[in-house]
Amino acid sequence: MAKTELQTAEAEAGARRKRRSPVDLRNRILQAAADEFRRCGYAGATTAAIARQADVTEAQLFRYYGSKAQLFREAIFKPLDEQLSNLVATHMQPDSAEGICEQSALYIDELQRFVGENAQMLTSLIVAQTYDAASAQEVSAIGSLGEYFDRAAATMTARMRGPAKAPPQLMVRVSFAAVLACTVFKDWIFPPGLATEAEIRQAVKDFVRQGIGANHPFERG
Repeated sequence: MAKTELQTAEAEAGARRKRRSPVDLRNRILQAAADEFRRCGYAGATTAAIARQADVTEAQLFRYYGSKAQLFREAIFKPLDEQLSNLVATHMQPDSAEGICEQSALYIDELQRFVGENAQMLTSLIVAQTYDAASAQEVSAIGSLGEYFDRAAATMTARMRGPAKAPPQLMVRVSFAAVLACTVFKDWIFPPGLATEAEIRQAVKDFVRQGIGANHPFERG
């Protein structure tokens, strides 16, 4: 391609970028960032690669998001935070008309779905905080996770018929960790042929329900 033709193509590309609205640019950058963080993790992702995928310049990227940490927070943390808040609001109601057994089963199903749909994001989060803490120090924790643990512990405490066999704040964290580990690390923990997807999900549900039921046994019948 001749120099004049290349310059013309670059000018047309620049014009297309200029015509895009700020909302469109933000959305493109966030989508590209989410894809890059899922694929490469926090440490491996670069703002240059994110800008290329979003078809923007790095200068445009930094105009909207001042750092890689801010991008990670907006593309990974914020969606998780919002989804977990919705899960808490929908399935962690102490005064629900559903029985303890039914509500617990539904809650565990929804938790497994939530973790499964966001496994890549959660993996990026775990790696960033565990192995690249210095670089990710600007990234704040998922705010709704604390709300989730507090609401779950309060619900468990309200249903107890006597002294707790295990502290509710501890039990809800162990339950969450069990679902998280069995979902995020499923391919490593469960080799092919060991069990079907449905059998694994049911085993996780039974295990967590037994733990939840330690402080308030489910009604029989």
